[in-house]
Amino acid sequence: MCRNPSKYALLFLFLSLSGFIFLLRNIHTLESWNCHAISAFYQFQTRIHSSLMSVNLPTYNQNLTFCAHLGQKPFPEDKLEEHYLLDSIEWPGPPARFAPPSLRQTSDPVHSLFTILPHKERREWRIGDQLEALVQMHDYQGRPKHYGGDFLLARLHSPELGAGVAGTVVDHRNGIYSVLFPLLWVGSAQVEITLVHSSEAVAVLKHLREHRPDRVFFKSLFRLGFLSETTVCNMCLPSDQHSLCNYTDLYTGEPWYCYKPKILGCDTRINHAKGGYLKHLLTNKEALLFQSGVNIKVQIHASGKDRINVLPPEDDVEKENSSERTEPVKPKPSGYYFKDSWRPLGGTVMRHFNESAVITQCLRNKVINMYGDSTVRQWFEYLITLVPELKEINLHSPKNVGPFMAVDTTHNILLKYRCHGPPIRFSTVLSSELRYVFNELDGLSGGPNTVVVLSIWAHFSTFPVEVYIRRLRHIRRALLRLLGRAPETLVVIRSANLQALDAEVSLYNSDWYSLQLDTVLKAMFRGMDVLMVDAWEMSLAHHLPHALHPPQAIVQNMIDMLLSYVCPVTKSRTK
Repeated sequence: MCRNPSKYALLFLFLSLSGFIFLLRNIHTLESWNCHAISAFYQFQTRIHSSLMSVNLPTYNQNLTFCAHLGQKPFPEDKLEEHYLLDSIEWPGPPARFAPPSLRQTSDPVHSLFTILPHKERREWRIGDQLEALVQMHDYQGRPKHYGGDFLLARLHSPELGAGVAGTVVDHRNGIYSVLFPLLWVGSAQVEITLVHSSEAVAVLKHLREHRPDRVFFKSLFRLGFLSETTVCNMCLPSDQHSLCNYTDLYTGEPWYCYKPKILGCDTRINHAKGGYLKHLLTNKEALLFQSGVNIKVQIHASGKDRINVLPPEDDVEKENSSERTEPVKPKPSGYYFKDSWRPLGGTVMRHFNESAVITQCLRNKVINMYGDSTVRQWFEYLITLVPELKEINLHSPKNVGPFMAVDTTHNILLKYRCHGPPIRFSTVLSSELRYVFNELDGLSGGPNTVVVLSIWAHFSTFPVEVYIRRLRHIRRALLRLLGRAPETLVVIRSANLQALDAEVSLYNSDWYSLQLDTVLKAMFRGMDVLMVDAWEMSLAHHLPHALHPPQAIVQNMIDMLLSYVCPVTKSRTK
């Protein structure tokens, strides 16, 4: 009995030693095989990533536009409105058969001059009068221009009084422009006229808008497990180059496409982001039309005096006689500044909300829904900074993207912000958070305690205007449905504003693009039960520099305007 275990133990020991010796002799071979296998796997994965992460930009036929025809076929009345809107923003320019001029033949702000015309009936100026200045544009050789299309901005202001009002520019299409101002305050008033772009530069901007909607491009990341691919996306993509993933909104037909990934499916898209800006869009000759300090936002000087003194209004008899006179064009600004405070002219009484307690009292029991671009997100940020009772809830949203939410449980206030759907040039937005404003509006119950604030313009400047008209049409229909089921809902629309321009920004976000969109915006919502904060005139009339996100002094006036709509002055308060 004792021998057998010893015999088996010796046999087991022999086998163990043999296996150990075999392992030692072959361990290098095993390690080499394992490393090669793992290396091959990672090389395969790396090749996939490197090939799939590269973004190939589409090639556009510059003689065609891929945007205007997309989306659902408009109804006949929509098509008629579109024609009217496009006619209303038609912009004059160089003659059709005019050869592209050299820089010396284009509008030069230094050689151009303006003159304040004298009063037609008396020597002095009074409140209620209309001031007119005449601008004669010249080229760099000092020769007068004989066609219109220059983009001019004008304001009448008084630094001493903190006063300012936007002027109305009338293009006579012969190189001469009339600029009209209402006289609204007593004291000094100085005329300021600025050439934003020459008519030749505007012609280039118009061509870019119609034929190069790709100059801002977008991208999306597709991911499944360890595989990821990035492809180009846009509202307009040539379909003859790659297969497309169709993300068109099912309800409205708002189009959005991405190029289909090489391996992954269209349902694996996880985000949306701005891809970048295309460069080298201009010829050397065209580039000369966009020079900071030369022909972008340069002031035009007066040939004589550039300011007047305004006296108090006339007595009643003289005022009645003067009211019988009719002006060919009468400027109708939405408001003006006095003592750096905005004074609306549309009938709304402006209140000032300088203390957080006054704001919380105004917004008590309100739900404020803000939708749009970063210019309305700036309002959200202003309110939560000014009102400490509004506590922002951490939704783990990307910075500057959202969605964002803040609450004041004591006063029962809910403040929300969400960006609009594509095109949106934010850094990265999760696909699950891409929401169209019209769909969000359809999800609101509305009512007397609901406030809707919209600002949708800045990300549409690179597309043909028909794209913007279509988007606003869908939003307008959603607002009509909202106001139909909840007429007491308050809707406030923030318009476009001026911004700082240089040679590069002008090609994507020029104030000329913004002006065209702003004109369409105001026309499409005119007559509806919605209220407007005229950010265009509020930025033009103010003395502070133009900025995409206006300085705090201007934003404060905008918020005061918004809250004056939410909490208007009652009759008993005005007594």
